[in-house]
Amino acid sequence: MYFFLGHLSVSDILVITIIVPQMLPVILEEGAAIPLTSCITQFVFNGASVVAECFLLTVMSYDRYLAICNPLHYSSIMGARLCYTLVTLCWMLGFMLTLIVAWLVCELKFCGPNVIDHFFCEFDSLLALSCSDTSIVEIVVFVIAITIIIFPFVFILLTYVNISITILRIPTTTGKQKAFSTCSSHLAVVCMYYGTLIVKYIVPSRGQLRNVNKVLSMLYTVVTPLFNPIIYSLRNQEIRAALRKCIWMVIGR
Repeated sequence: MYFFLGHLSVSDILVITIIVPQMLPVILEEGAAIPLTSCITQFVFNGASVVAECFLLTVMSYDRYLAICNPLHYSSIMGARLCYTLVTLCWMLGFMLTLIVAWLVCELKFCGPNVIDHFFCEFDSLLALSCSDTSIVEIVVFVIAITIIIFPFVFILLTYVNISITILRIPTTTGKQKAFSTCSSHLAVVCMYYGTLIVKYIVPSRGQLRNVNKVLSMLYTVVTPLFNPIIYSLRNQEIRAALRKCIWMVIGR
């Protein structure tokens, strides 16, 4: 679990590093200039990180499924080789799928306005600037979105259905609480992350809903990476004890 958490942290750090430095001058100065090559580079690395995180969360759900539903076979199945293979596939798929979309975007003609109505180089905002026919690109992105959002989300739901059934069969309340505590943090992150992505890519991004999509983009690019360390850290007893100590020190003052 901690091996996958490490790569989840790398994905979050990459998203923050790519988005926030460019976002701050856009917000504070109400606009900022960015070269086209830098815009495409930002789009590629941000997209790869988002896609990789989707697959990493899926892999983590499978890891929790094995740990709770097949604990006796967990060590033999989830070995080092499988862990490295799954993580490598997550990152490879992230960059490969994003590069396909980036290549299609680069083939478009941009002859109109050059002002992006967003705080970073986001797909819908780039398409809005193109004077070419974007129907093929939109179809490809729709198919890719189903691959990276719907299929993994359904897989995660199925694993948690089996996890819930297994937990309910545990005879003791303590055993149920212990089993549920091992996957509660992951479930909270999945609901927040996938919920945002599903709403963003289902709700149209034109007209009065443009600002809604900006808020949703902020949630999965800034808010989720901010809360991930907090959610997972609170499961650690030493961190909880240190947090309680800090709170009592502040109250005491």
